[in-house]
Amino acid sequence: MKIGIVGLPNVGKSTMFNSITKAGAECANYPFCIIEPNVGVVAVPDERIDKLAEMYKPEKVTKAVIEFVDIAGLVKGASKGEGLGNKFLSHIREVDSIVEVVRCFEDQNIVHVDGSINPIRDIETINFELIFADIETIEKRLDKAKKMLKSDKKYQAEIDLLEKIKTQLEAGKPARSLEYNDEEKEILKDMFLLTIKPILYIANVSEEDLENPYNNQYVKQVEEYAKQENAEIIPLCVKVEEELASLEDDDKKEMLEALGLEESGLNKLIKKSYDLLGLMSFLTAGEPEVRAWTIKKGTKAPQAAGKIHSDIERGFIKADVVSYNDLIKEGTMQAAREKGLVRSEGKEYIMQDGDIVLFKFNV
Repeated sequence: MKIGIVGLPNVGKSTMFNSITKAGAECANYPFCIIEPNVGVVAVPDERIDKLAEMYKPEKVTKAVIEFVDIAGLVKGASKGEGLGNKFLSHIREVDSIVEVVRCFEDQNIVHVDGSINPIRDIETINFELIFADIETIEKRLDKAKKMLKSDKKYQAEIDLLEKIKTQLEAGKPARSLEYNDEEKEILKDMFLLTIKPILYIANVSEEDLENPYNNQYVKQVEEYAKQENAEIIPLCVKVEEELASLEDDDKKEMLEALGLEESGLNKLIKKSYDLLGLMSFLTAGEPEVRAWTIKKGTKAPQAAGKIHSDIERGFIKADVVSYNDLIKEGTMQAAREKGLVRSEGKEYIMQDGDIVLFKFNV
């Protein structure tokens, strides 16, 4: 799963990407220092894996991962090919969701591409370019559907949906701000709309605003904007996150305590990004390996087993399942079994986040 980090030039997105991945993408105080997207794979912070590793002392520990893509800065006219517009739009099409970094601090030493700080203008600059691109996609699809309607009436449902989305887009609102029924969701799958992708806004604040970020007028504006499209916002200070990323665990903990924070903003971002994609983890634990396996929410047991190996899905018999909390409370799998907390689940069982599973199969 890929998450694209976007933002206008010089808002802090590449610095944030570096902090997340420690990949060392070039950063400079001028637009377009990133031309081809930088890609970094990062582990999803998961205290459950750490606790299980302490319990089992395995040879190997594997956490769930997310792929972040730092996408080149965008300017007005991208949908018409201005700046790096064509590259920007093609890179956005390839990601599953979007993290948009918005500048919410004043600093005369850092140039803003539009000359002043205005986070809503910045958000709309990017959103409108994506909306313009989607309108073009919708219009082409509408023309095709109307031609097909003459020979097949089933295309009426698609036409109705396309016109509904087009009205929303022309009002300056993204496709994700609409509600869709199951039939519409199925039609949407192969439309590849940019504004249907889930989005998370990062309000980049100064260190001074970090303790009470919602006192910052710019953060309040971004929060209100995000609510209109059912999106979420995480305020963080990219400069602080960059420093935290360079520290060892003990020093990092000390700095977080000094700042009055329970965890870094980037940890929140990584966890929230995982959730944004509708993902969760089930766990396997033993002396060879403790591991988190990534699945979509709502996945049934056999399909979850297939994440480990296709043979396990094909020959699925049952799954022995215990919740993470129950295992930790009892201390051992044997103790959990004796308390009747290890359940035997069949093919219709819907996996829950944090399930610790042993699959039984026969091929």
